[in-house]
Amino acid sequence: MQRAWFATALTVLAVLATACGLFTAPRGGSPARPPPAAPTTSPVPRTSPTPEPPPEPPPGPPVLAVKIDNVAKARPPVGIGAAELVVVEPVEGGYSRLLTIFGGDDLPPLIGPVRSARETDAELLPQFGHPTLAYSGAAPELLPLIAAAPVTDASDAHQPAAYSRDRSRSVPHNLFLHPAALPQGAAWPAQSRPVFGPTPADGTPTDHRRVDYPSATVEVSWSPQQRAWLVSMDGEPYVASDSGRLAPSTVAIQQVAVRESAIRDAAGNPSPIAKTVGSGRVVVLRDGRAFEGTWNRPAPEAATTWTAPDGSALTAAPGQVWTVLTP
Repeated sequence: MQRAWFATALTVLAVLATACGLFTAPRGGSPARPPPAAPTTSPVPRTSPTPEPPPEPPPGPPVLAVKIDNVAKARPPVGIGAAELVVVEPVEGGYSRLLTIFGGDDLPPLIGPVRSARETDAELLPQFGHPTLAYSGAAPELLPLIAAAPVTDASDAHQPAAYSRDRSRSVPHNLFLHPAALPQGAAWPAQSRPVFGPTPADGTPTDHRRVDYPSATVEVSWSPQQRAWLVSMDGEPYVASDSGRLAPSTVAIQQVAVRESAIRDAAGNPSPIAKTVGSGRVVVLRDGRAFEGTWNRPAPEAATTWTAPDGSALTAAPGQVWTVLTP
């Protein structure tokens, strides 16, 4: 009897437990599992995209360099008002000669009078990439330097059809270039093209500067009306026959070391070499003011930069730029 009662009691307890859900399995018949543990490692951080390199500057215009006679008998010049840059160089006898740099296809029909190259040009020209160089003759000792320089030799000896003589002028000051007949130079490297910018801070108001060579003078006078420096040579206005008074927006008077070369002219005068690689004092004239600073050109392929005493750049005003090399 007792055993029957105990078995009946166990059966009743089992039924009650099941009804109360004490032994109910989760749906699907599998026992309940604990939730998954949180990951113990940090997620891989997202990396920022690699920045794109700055775009390469567009290729510059083709470069034509022309040597211009600058003694009194060679004036007036023709075509040089269209040049981007003009460099005044000291030459034998205490006179000056010009290296003019043209960029682009819109060239004047005639440029001149054209004269011979100098050793100074061999150091100046590499900064313009591989320009076409128009000149008339050079000392025999200089020809190997020109041949080794990164230029396309377009002298009257190599391109005679590109030149003609003006019979109303005296020889040798009457040779003129027809630039359309020359092969184009290579593109102007971006790093050596003129850097234009707003007027620098400070500066000294000025309206006139003069550079003296032993047998020549170069003067510039500020014109507020034209916003340009009016050029005079040997005390006379420097006027191109096709474009009028030469009037650059910026003039850099650049002090350089000058030494005598072994080359001499017919009168026995040594040909000076102006060193344009290195650094030295410069006065940049623009906007009716003079800015003292330092020029620097570390290598022949590098452009010349102008820097103020505080380290800021001395930029040029838009327009034609002249550099006057002076000892």
